[in-house]
Amino acid sequence: MNSAVLSFKTQPSFADAEIVSVADGTHTYQTPDIVAAVESACTRIAPLWPLQQFVAVNPFLGLTERSFADACEVSARMGQGEMLMPASFYAEHYRSGRIEESDVRQALQLAGSSMSLEQCLSLLHEASGQDFGLTGKRWQTLAEHLDAMRGSQWSVLITEEISKWCAAYFDQGQSAWRMPWRGLPLYAAWRRAAAFDRTPELAGLSAFRQTINALPEEPIEAITQILTEMGLPSARLDDACHRQLLTVAGWSSWVCYKHWQTSPEKNQDALRQLLAIRLSYDYALISAVASRQDVETWRGHWQDAPLTDTDTGVALEVRHIMQSAYELATQRPLFEKLASALASTGPWQAQRKNLQAVFCIDVRSEIYRRALEMQSHTIETLGFAGFFGFPIEYIALGHHHGQQQCPVLLKPRFRIRESVTDADVGELRDILEKRWLRKRLNRLWKGFKNSAVSCFSYVEISGLSFAGKLLSDSLGLTRPVVKPGIAGLDKAIVHRIGPVITRQRGRLIAKGPVVETGIALGDRVELARKALQGMSLTDRFARLVLLCGHGSSTVNNPYAAGLDCGACGGHSGEANARVAAAVLNDREVRAGLAAQGLTIPKDTWFVAGLHDTTTDEVRLFDLEQIPHCFGEDLLLLQRWLNQASQLTRQERAPGLGLPRHDAAALMKAVTQRSRDWSQIRPEWGLAGNMAFIAAPRQRTYHFEFDGRVFLHNYDYRQDSDTAILSLIMSAPMVVASWINLQYYASTVDNRRFGSGNKALHNVVGTIGILEGNGGDLRTGLPWQSLHDGKTLRHEPVRLTVVIEAPAEMIEQVLANHAEVRQLVDNHWLHLTRIDPLDNRCYRYLQPQHWQAVTDSGKES
Repeated sequence: MNSAVLSFKTQPSFADAEIVSVADGTHTYQTPDIVAAVESACTRIAPLWPLQQFVAVNPFLGLTERSFADACEVSARMGQGEMLMPASFYAEHYRSGRIEESDVRQALQLAGSSMSLEQCLSLLHEASGQDFGLTGKRWQTLAEHLDAMRGSQWSVLITEEISKWCAAYFDQGQSAWRMPWRGLPLYAAWRRAAAFDRTPELAGLSAFRQTINALPEEPIEAITQILTEMGLPSARLDDACHRQLLTVAGWSSWVCYKHWQTSPEKNQDALRQLLAIRLSYDYALISAVASRQDVETWRGHWQDAPLTDTDTGVALEVRHIMQSAYELATQRPLFEKLASALASTGPWQAQRKNLQAVFCIDVRSEIYRRALEMQSHTIETLGFAGFFGFPIEYIALGHHHGQQQCPVLLKPRFRIRESVTDADVGELRDILEKRWLRKRLNRLWKGFKNSAVSCFSYVEISGLSFAGKLLSDSLGLTRPVVKPGIAGLDKAIVHRIGPVITRQRGRLIAKGPVVETGIALGDRVELARKALQGMSLTDRFARLVLLCGHGSSTVNNPYAAGLDCGACGGHSGEANARVAAAVLNDREVRAGLAAQGLTIPKDTWFVAGLHDTTTDEVRLFDLEQIPHCFGEDLLLLQRWLNQASQLTRQERAPGLGLPRHDAAALMKAVTQRSRDWSQIRPEWGLAGNMAFIAAPRQRTYHFEFDGRVFLHNYDYRQDSDTAILSLIMSAPMVVASWINLQYYASTVDNRRFGSGNKALHNVVGTIGILEGNGGDLRTGLPWQSLHDGKTLRHEPVRLTVVIEAPAEMIEQVLANHAEVRQLVDNHWLHLTRIDPLDNRCYRYLQPQHWQAVTDSGKES
C-alpha cells in the first residue's frame, strides 16, 4: 500500500485546556478530557490481521486490565459480545455428570462467593430457562436508540455505509476501480466521498452531504464538536466512544492492525479517523431525524449508569461460577495424568537416540508426535515454537519483499532470499524472466476473464473446453490453483530452490535496489545457541535431528492462513525449518558453538521437514545435501514418517467423518479434502485446545491428549537464570493464550466475535471477510471451524498452563513481566505448576500462595 495512505496529519496540541459547553448548559468538557476519552476507547480495540497472514488474536485485549469476571459484564453492557455460555449450557453439563458437585464447590471457593452450593444450583436452574445473555440495560448509540424506539434500521444503514467506504479505501487490489482519494487520511477521504454519495439522503437523512461538509476537517475537532452537541456525561465519554467503534468492530480492528507494530500515537490517530466518521452519522441523525425529546431520552440513559440490576447480576455471577466449574471438570483428567507421571531419567534417555524430531508446539503436532514415538524407542520428540527461533523475512525467488516468518509479536531481524542451487548467473536470469513473464500473463488473463466486457462472451466461447478441468477439480483429483510459492516455476526447478543463509548483497529483482540478505556468522551462532537452549537440546544429540515445521493444504479457503503456523506469522513453517537446519549444519556455526561450550557431534545432521496438517504427510527438504553416511538413517526416517502419518490419519479420521480401516483409501480421502474447493471443514485446526504444558517430554510421554495440548519442552535444570522460562511465558504461552481466547470467544458468541456461516463468506479487498454481501468486516472464526453440525468441536474453556519448575522461578518471571502477570492475576488463563520434588500439581492463587491439587483433581 502507498505509504501516503498511512501518513495521517499530526493533530494539534491540547496543552492549553479549552472549555466547551453543550447547548443546554448541563455539561462542560475540557478538550483534553475528550482527547483522553478517545484515546482510552481506542486502547480497547484488538487488531485484526489480514487474510494473507491471518493469525489468532485475543479479542479481549482491551479488557485484560480487568478481571475476567468484570470483563464479562462490561463486554455485554457495551454490546461487544457475551463472554459466557448461556446458563442452559452449564445446566446440561451438570445434569450429565460432566460437572460434579465438587467442581461447583471449588469454583465457589476460588471466586470467594458467599453463595452456597444449593443456592448456586437453584439459581442455575432458574437462569437456564431465560434468554442468552444479560437482560438489563445496554449502552446504545443514538442510531440504536432510535431503532429501538421507532423500529427503524439506522444502525444497519450506518454500518453498511461505513463498511462500503472502508472497503474501498483499504482495498489491496481486489477491485478493478480504485477509490480516488486513497492518498488522503481516512476521515478526509470519506468526507470527499460523502460529498457525492446520495445514499443516506435517499434513506431519509436529509441534507446529509451539507451536514458532513460543515463539520471540521480535522477528526479530533469534529469529534469534539459532535460530542459537545450530544451532551453526554463526561464520565461516560470513553464508553460512548468505545460503543461507537464497536458498531463497526471489524473495521475498527482492521484500522488498529494497520499501526499495531508502530507507535501507539499512530494507532490511536488512525482509530480517531474512524471514530470521527462513525460519530458523524449520529450527528446527522440529530440534525435530520431525532427530535429533541429523542436526544434527551437517549442522553438520560447514559446519565444513569446502566449498572446490573440484582436479578441480572446474580444470574451473571452464577454463569461465571459455572464456567469455572466447567473448566475445573476439564482440568481434572489432565492433572490426574500429570501427577501420575514421574519426570525421572529413564533408560530411554540413557542411550543415544537415532532420531530427535522437533515439532511446533501446535496442538495438532501432539498427535503426530505420539504416532512417531510409537515407531521405535530410539525416537525422541521435542516441542518448540514453529519458527525455531529464527525471526526472518523470507523472500521468494523473483520477489523484492517477503513474508514475515515469525510471531506477530516480533519483528523480523533478518532477510533471507531464495535462490536456485548450482545455477549460474545466466540460468538464474532465464528462470527469473520466465517466472515474471508467466505471472504477468496470468494476471492479464485473469483480468480479461473478469472484465465486464469479456466475461460473458468468454464463458460462451470457451466454457466447454474447461469441462475436464472443472470436473477433476470438483472431484478433488487436481488442485484448482497452483500453490503461490511455486507459481510460474518449472517442476524441475522447484526442487532446486532453497534459502541462502550467508550474508550477501545484490538485486532481488531486475533493476531493483541493491539490498543485503542473509545472516552474519556471529548472528548465526547466536541464533543457533538460543534455539538449541530453548529446545532444551544442548547435549545427547541424535544422529538425525528433524526440524519439522507445519502448514496446511486447502483451496478456496479465505482462512487458509489460520490453519498454517501462527509462530511463522500465519505462513507455512517450511522456510524457518530449512533456514534453521542450514544454520545448524554450518561448520563455522558449529565451531562457534563449540567455543561457547555447546558441541554438536560431527555425526549429527539436521534435516528440515514440513508436516501437512490436512493430509498428515511429512515432506523432507534439501535431501541432496545430506552426506552419504546418513543414507540408511534417512531411509529409516522416511519409513517411520510414513507409518506415523498413517497412524495420525487413522486417529483424526472419526472427527472428519471418514472411515479408517483402509489406509490407502483414507489417504486418498484426506488428499481430496485438501483439494476440494467446496470443503468447509478440510481439517479442525486448533479446535479443542485447552492446555499449555512446559515440561520435559518424560512428563507427558505416556499419555494421549487428543490433540488438545500445546507441548513445549522445558527443563528448569538447564535454566539457572530463568531466561528460557521468561521467553516461554512471555512469548509462546501468550500466543497460546491468544489462540485459546479467540477460539473461546468465537464459540461463546460467534455473532459478535466470530465470522458466522463460512458458506456465506465473501472476501473484501483481499483483507477480510463479509458475511453475505455487506455488513461489518467479520473477525474471529467461522462456525464450521467450531461445530460439526451436531455438537461443538471446541469446548469453551480458558487455557490451563502447566509448568514444571520451582515456584520461585515462575514468580520471578511474573514479577518481571507485567503483561504476563496481568493475564494470570486477572484469570484470563489458569496457571499451575508441577513441583519436581514432590511430583504434585499446584494452582497459582497469588504470589507465594499455591494451592495443592490432589491426585483426584480436587483442591486440598
